[in-house]
Amino acid sequence: MILLIAAGGIFYLFFRQLFSGDYPRRGVDYEAKVPEERIGGINRPDKTFSRSTEKPGRIEELLSIADESLEKGDNLEAKKALQSALILDENNPEILRRLGVVYMNMNDYSDARKTYEKLLELDPNDDLAHGSLANALHKLGEEEAALREHHEALRLDPDYAPHHYNYANTLYDLGRREEALAEYRKALELDSDLKEAKKMIEELSR
Repeated sequence: MILLIAAGGIFYLFFRQLFSGDYPRRGVDYEAKVPEERIGGINRPDKTFSRSTEKPGRIEELLSIADESLEKGDNLEAKKALQSALILDENNPEILRRLGVVYMNMNDYSDARKTYEKLLELDPNDDLAHGSLANALHKLGEEEAALREHHEALRLDPDYAPHHYNYANTLYDLGRREEALAEYRKALELDSDLKEAKKMIEELSR
């Protein structure tokens, strides 16, 4: 329970930081900061990183170090901890998911892509991995593949607002403004706390 409360605190602090600063014109993709920028959030606790309630072993300790480092913005330290954890369990989805976040934070989109593809090898129905892979592919300029991954994420969980928001961001970058507007509206409909979606709706409605 203590670990769950701590994890909740990390997400709250990040959300407060996320919505308090200056942003690129079309908003920031969800999924690419700390564990994981509304990879669940307040209204979708099923999307948060899982943490063991048992006495922590070495992997759990390394995950805790990574989470604390991410909260502080220290991606290099988080990367070291996660790579050490991978030596112990190379197929652990919680390690891989966090490592993907770190790679995205460090603009290492190629390694982020490989990490999310590894997650999908382990579980092809991981909608979060599909959404994250879409963001990495978009950063790499592989737009058709990115759109396919967005569509798959939405197929697997059409009620998760960040999937719609990230898809909207990609559409916006591609100049498909009407489609982007529809997706921003859907994201806001699903989660009224998405202030960036509201901002983009206002901009695109002018």
